Amino acid sequence: MTADDLEDLRTAAPDLAGTLDATVHEASRIFSPAGLTAWLDGARALAGLGRGSELVATYMEAMPQVARECGEDVVPDCVTAVMKLSSMTSGEVLTLVFATLPSAAARMADADLLRGYLALLHRLSAKAPRGLRPMLENLDELLGKLTLSGLRRWADFGAEAYGRDLTRQAAYFGLQSEDSKAVLQAERRGTLFVDSQRRLNFTLMAFWARAFFLRPAAADTPGFRPFIEDRALHLPDAVDAVGEVSGIDVYRAMAAHMAAQIVHTPAPPPGRDLAPAARFLVGYFEDARVEAAAAREFPGLKRLWLSLMPAAGTPHPEHDTMPLLERLAVALLDPEAHTGDAPVDAIADRFHGAAEQTPDLSQDLAVALFDLLTERKALPSLRILETLRIPYRDDNRFLWATDAVDWRDATAWVPDRKDQVRRRVGLMEFINEVDTETAGDDAQEIWTLDGELFPYEDDGVSYNAREGREPVSDPVHYPEWDYQVQLYRPNWTTVTERRQPRGDPATIDALLTAHKGVTHRIRQIVDRLRPQGIVRQRRLEDGDDLDINAAVDAMVMLRLGRDPDPRITQRWVINRRDLCALVLLDLSESTNDPVRGEEDGEGREGRTVLDLTREACALVATAVDGIGDPFAIHGFASDGRHDVRYTRFKDFDQPFEVEAKSRLAGMRGGLSTRMGAAMRHAGRHLRRRAEKHKLLLVLTDGEPADIDERDPQYLRHDARNAVEDLRAAGIAPYCLSLDPLADQYVARIFGGNAYTVVDHVQRLPEKLPTLFAALTR
Repeated sequence: MTADDLEDLRTAAPDLAGTLDATVHEASRIFSPAGLTAWLDGARALAGLGRGSELVATYMEAMPQVARECGEDVVPDCVTAVMKLSSMTSGEVLTLVFATLPSAAARMADADLLRGYLALLHRLSAKAPRGLRPMLENLDELLGKLTLSGLRRWADFGAEAYGRDLTRQAAYFGLQSEDSKAVLQAERRGTLFVDSQRRLNFTLMAFWARAFFLRPAAADTPGFRPFIEDRALHLPDAVDAVGEVSGIDVYRAMAAHMAAQIVHTPAPPPGRDLAPAARFLVGYFEDARVEAAAAREFPGLKRLWLSLMPAAGTPHPEHDTMPLLERLAVALLDPEAHTGDAPVDAIADRFHGAAEQTPDLSQDLAVALFDLLTERKALPSLRILETLRIPYRDDNRFLWATDAVDWRDATAWVPDRKDQVRRRVGLMEFINEVDTETAGDDAQEIWTLDGELFPYEDDGVSYNAREGREPVSDPVHYPEWDYQVQLYRPNWTTVTERRQPRGDPATIDALLTAHKGVTHRIRQIVDRLRPQGIVRQRRLEDGDDLDINAAVDAMVMLRLGRDPDPRITQRWVINRRDLCALVLLDLSESTNDPVRGEEDGEGREGRTVLDLTREACALVATAVDGIGDPFAIHGFASDGRHDVRYTRFKDFDQPFEVEAKSRLAGMRGGLSTRMGAAMRHAGRHLRRRAEKHKLLLVLTDGEPADIDERDPQYLRHDARNAVEDLRAAGIAPYCLSLDPLADQYVARIFGGNAYTVVDHVQRLPEKLPTLFAALTR
């Protein structure tokens, strides 16, 4: 990627100039150089469609997320698919396709499935064009319940049933009609792979202490079986419960069986020259061999696999020999089980009695069983053999693969990765070895000096402080509520954590000294709120110890012939505050405005809103530090939905000392106020805390606004939905507004009892600690 590439893109889509650098910076963390070039080529191609800059911007933001889930090779396929759709639908729908692609990629987690989803969109745009937009608007709900196969059948039903009735077509794909919900329910599967993948990975890691890569596969073809291919375990994208065995346990049985094949198969088995049916039987005994080896290590797997075997006596619809093979599979797994057929039981006894179970033994037993069934003229065809009713076993293509893999090497099953190497080096190695001064973020190695490097001029400022870039976190994407369509726009905003420059911590100490009166009142707050250690609770009915005074009073009442008070026990309890709090500061450009009506001694404008915010945070941090509650001070500002900047001045477990004070002293204001995204990110930090009570205190001097939104109601409604989501997660949001006109909107965002308007901004430093004490008492 060169500067000319970026300049060409700016020329093709001038509206992207403000956000292009931030978007490219994010993408360079995910794409390889070739992938980054393909991504930019796609952006230029879409800009040439003339469908507006929003389409290109959404593409550029969405595709790194898609590549993270399904690989960067799928990016050209996505561009090609949308280019094909461009002649059939509007630019808004094309934009919606890209906006929902990250959700689709996250639910499918496989490039082939995503390509199948794109093919479905193309077919649907031709058969039911009015259904495409409502389906995309409800895609999260659909993919939360359906696999790709189920979504395809659901969409095909609507396209065929309402191909000419456009009104009912839109209602069907918008999930508003009864038949739409009925077909959705009929196509819904029990357990989806995407909801189980993480637990399956942990299960296999716990068993064999090595990573196995799991991938979903479309299971809509008759007779589908899981398989091992391309160094990955391919499981069906959804499974149903089998009898009393839940869907997740069916997944565990499948994954454990295929992982056991990889672990306990040192080399390809013999038998490649056998007849197809005989080779199937070799795989049949290989399944039993690896299961027996795994069951010796983990006996619980044996019980799981046995629970999924067909019940004895269940007839097979196509061949009478198949129930015998199914009973033999049980006998090979459980030595106590028998088939009832003496020659076949003898084969099972040979399997269990062998000194060592090897692939050669599997071939010998397979040939013996093949000859026995051939002699009886009871050998099923290969097509029927493949209908063996053992749902967790794979199709054994892994055994006959011809690719050169070191089967004994666990790392052979780890896909090749080109991870960036980060090294810490000394000064002389750095000077002597660096030969690529203009290397970008996609460099193969990133070198970091052990210490700071200073120029020859002794000004005390390092090269890093003078010319280096502040680190930027990986982007986090959040949905945003669109009140006009009453839906969330998925992955609509991008939040990155950044550092603000340090200031002089002595500035904060001077502020605390200047507010001695407020500091004295804070000490009183601290004394009232600080936990008092162990406290005795008296007069309890079910306490731990006898309360002597209460017991004496009870005896006196008995002697007087009156009913005694039964509360004669006591308990000692530890008095602690199970609370954490986060103060979220609005750091928009308006905080740089001077406080109205405040001037210094020479008639010049005095402190700014930002100065008062800094003072208030310093005071409340001092108060809470004395109480001992976990407490954080974070801030935010935004430059459009693609660039919401989040700053952490003090974290929960960080003491209020030099580092936190220097960050607070360097606080700066600028840009806009996208409050909903910032509150969602603050809620993410609070959810990680173990405390029972969580408080989010938002300090702002204005209403939500941003440069890319002209509708004043849009971000207000989004902030209100963010507040509702936080409350549902057990977090209590509260707003302290410095806007004298805030009563017009803040109650609709936070609720009638969850805000305070500070009419006199000068009182903020004394107001904030008092408010915190009132909220956490």
